[in-house]
Amino acid sequence: MNHLRILARNSLRRRDFNLRSPSRFFSNISPESNRSSFGIAFDIDGVILLGSSPVGGSPGALRRLYDDSGALKIPFLFLTNGGGLPESKRASEMSHLLGVQVSPLQVVQGHSPFRKLVNRFGNELVVAAGKGEPAAVMSNYGFKNVISMDEYASYFDNIDPLAPYKKFMIGQDGHKELRSRENVLSQRVQAAFIVSDPVDWSRDIQVLCDILRTGGLPGKEIGPQPHLYFASDDLDYQTAFPTERLGMGAFRIALESIFNRIHDNPLEYTSFGKPNPFVFKNAEDVLKEIATSHHSSNQGSHNFRTLYMIGDNPKIDIRGARQAGTPWFSILTRTGVFKGKDNHAEFPADLVVDTVEEAVDFILTRESAKQS
Repeated sequence: MNHLRILARNSLRRRDFNLRSPSRFFSNISPESNRSSFGIAFDIDGVILLGSSPVGGSPGALRRLYDDSGALKIPFLFLTNGGGLPESKRASEMSHLLGVQVSPLQVVQGHSPFRKLVNRFGNELVVAAGKGEPAAVMSNYGFKNVISMDEYASYFDNIDPLAPYKKFMIGQDGHKELRSRENVLSQRVQAAFIVSDPVDWSRDIQVLCDILRTGGLPGKEIGPQPHLYFASDDLDYQTAFPTERLGMGAFRIALESIFNRIHDNPLEYTSFGKPNPFVFKNAEDVLKEIATSHHSSNQGSHNFRTLYMIGDNPKIDIRGARQAGTPWFSILTRTGVFKGKDNHAEFPADLVVDTVEEAVDFILTRESAKQS
C-alpha cells in the first residue's frame, strides 16, 4: 500500500518533473519534421536492442525516419526505464550501434527526472547507486556533492562483511572527487538515488539500510530516514538471455522487505519511470521540442495528432501509454518481454506486431494514408 500511495503522489506531482532539454543538437533537422503530425517513442531493451545487439530490424526501421541527407524527418525519441550513463554518452552509444545520428535530447532515461531535484539536493551529500556511471550521471545534472555507492562504502571499515569473498571488480564510475575519509564519515547523507540496476545487491542493501536507518550516518544511532529515489520500478526486463532478468523493481522489493523487518517504520521512497503518466507527458513535450527546435519562432506551437509508443512490456510500456490517453497509440512487439500470440489480456495494446520494423512500417503507411 505504501508503494501505491507513493506512485499516486508522483502522478499528482507530474508537473514538477516536466523536463525540457536544450535543442542545440538539432541544427540539421529536415524541414519535413516541422510539419509532422505524429511522433514516435521507442523503448530500447527488447524493442531496439537485446543486450548490445540490434533486434527486429531496428537499424533499418530507424533509418526510415531520416531523409537521404541523414537529417531527422520524423520526430522520435528513446523512452527507456534503463540508464546508468549520461544522456550524451548513451546517445553516442546508440548512434554507433544503430548507424543513425542520435541526439542526447532523443534519449529519455529512467533517471532523467532526477535533474529536477538538483534545486533541492544540489549542494547536499547524496549517494548514487547502480551500474555504469551513476555519480557521473548525477554530476552532469548539477549535483555538486554526489558520491557513488562504490566510493561511499569504501570509506567504512567492515561495512560489507562479504567484501573479502568478492572477486569481481566494481567501481568503474570514473567520477571521484578528492575527499577526506573524515569528511565523508561525518556528513549526513541527505538522499540516496538508485540511478540504475545495482550490481552488488548484498552490499548495496546493507549500506542503504545503514544510511536509511541512521539518518544518513551509518554506524550511528537510529534517526529520521533520508530521502530515497528509484529511477524505475521494473520487476524484470529482456536481455540477450532467453528469459527475463530481474530489474530495479526486484531490487526495490528486496530492500523494502529487509528494511521493514529491521526497522520500526516502513520504507518511504519515490519511484520514477514508465508507466507513470508524467513520463509520457514529458516525452510529448520533448517530442514537441524536437519537432520545432529548428524554427525558434514556432517554439511550443507544435501539436501532434498521434504519438506512438512502441514497447515490449505490457505492464510498463502499454499500460503507461493507455494511462496517458490521447494522443498516445500503443504498439506491442514480440521481441522482448511479451511473446504471446494474441494481445495481452490485462493491458492490451492498440496493435501487436512481431518487430519494431513492422511497427514503423505500419505507422508510416497509416500516416501516409491520412495525408492522401
